[in-house]
Amino acid sequence: MEGTGPRAQGPDEIDLAIGEDRRKYAGSAAQSFRELIAWQKAMDLAVDVYALVRGWPRSDQFGLGSQLQRAASSAAANIAEGFERRSTKEYLRFLAIASGSVAETETHLILAQRTGIGDDRICAELQARAREVGRILRGIERGLGRHPKSSPNFQSSAPDRDG
Repeated sequence: MEGTGPRAQGPDEIDLAIGEDRRKYAGSAAQSFRELIAWQKAMDLAVDVYALVRGWPRSDQFGLGSQLQRAASSAAANIAEGFERRSTKEYLRFLAIASGSVAETETHLILAQRTGIGDDRICAELQARAREVGRILRGIERGLGRHPKSSPNFQSSAPDRDG
């Protein structure tokens, strides 16, 4: 039937329709961000990052430790904030920000490990957990319809401007 269905709607209408049902698209019937596995795991990671940094020398707590704590807490906060937004487009934007914070967390953990500030075993475990949160976030993004070519990591066959 012409004029009905998603193809007959404009992008804004589709976004609103998907936004209303985004919990279904994400494979979850969650009514609150607290029910999201990604948020729960990101929160657990942040709590453990705070515990790790508490054991560091004070000078490192205020430098790398502070950056690490902010990155880890930002991941969980952006998952929650995105979930409460009114459109899938906004939710995806906040998931992308959360993914960036997870990568930042992992990077700070690697730096802590390489500089000898953080315990090797604990840093490695937290890095693995950060990667897990990242995988979960990418799965949610895929479930919500984010296309690979919208990712900055997408490899285009077009030549670079620099080369």
